[in-house]
Amino acid sequence: MAKDYYGILDVPRNATDGEIKKAYRKLAMQYHPDRNPGKEKWANEKFKGINEAYGVLGDPQKRKQYDQFGTVGNIGDIFGSPFTRTTFQEMMKDFGGAGLRFDFLDDIFGDFLKGRGSSFSFRSGRPGRVKFEAWPGQEINLDEILGQARRPEEVHYELAISRGEALQGVKKVLKRRGKRLEVKIPAGVRTGSVVRLRNARQISDGSPGDILIKVIVK
Repeated sequence: MAKDYYGILDVPRNATDGEIKKAYRKLAMQYHPDRNPGKEKWANEKFKGINEAYGVLGDPQKRKQYDQFGTVGNIGDIFGSPFTRTTFQEMMKDFGGAGLRFDFLDDIFGDFLKGRGSSFSFRSGRPGRVKFEAWPGQEINLDEILGQARRPEEVHYELAISRGEALQGVKKVLKRRGKRLEVKIPAGVRTGSVVRLRNARQISDGSPGDILIKVIVK
């Protein structure tokens, strides 16, 4: 049975784009877990629902398809459209201004963030991973963190090392666009081996993508 996205956002079917956006931001604040102590699980489910609803009604093409057929073949996500992504970014600023935390969004959008090395939590990333650290008041750039503006691209380098370095392993520093990236070459490496720096382009270029180092032993 098709979901009633208008009912979920509590707006009429003839609501304007502005009214839908306003309703979404209002409900997002209402169902934030910090404002529902003891009912966090319930609030998370509500939050998921309003994000799905706005992911459809906030995008003009998806809304048109939903109005015509009562369903949308591929709902996608709230980050997939510039219309809904901008509103989500504004909502995050609402949270920051109200002193509300962001970490619960990891559970809601965990599948989407998986493999991107990104997080809404305030925490330190493991070596080699780029983590998004957010706290109230910080400005958020979703295009940069979630990489929606462009597909991840790999960058390739060649690194020449001595036989002694190859035998024992070595650390080298790669400089790219003014940024220093540490490259750890494992012991026993051979010519042609590739060391992958996962999502290192987020550090050097401000865009998603790995840096691959091809090792040449001389």
